Amino acid sequence: MIAITRYRVPGGDADGFAARMGAVLTVLSASPGFRTGRLARTVDDPDLWALVTEWDGAGFYRRALGAPAVRMEFIPLAAYALDEPGAYEIVTTA
Repeated sequence: MIAITRYRVPGGDADGFAARMGAVLTVLSASPGFRTGRLARTVDDPDLWALVTEWDGAGFYRRALGAPAVRMEFIPLAAYALDEPGAYEIVTTA
């Protein structure tokens, strides 16, 4: 499964956001079931970011988000998150 969380980050906060999200990815990468993760910024709207991670399943993703080490890094950034569904089951690949 993939998890996509989009964020609206004002320009002045961009550098700090990228560094802090790098720490989130580092902590998440140690979680069971984690496959890969990346932080992206849209080229059309520099305030719009996306954290994209891939997991062995939704249970692994949800357990990782509940881990204290992840919550410490991740929760402060939630203020930037857009309120929308973010967990996707992979249906087909090429």
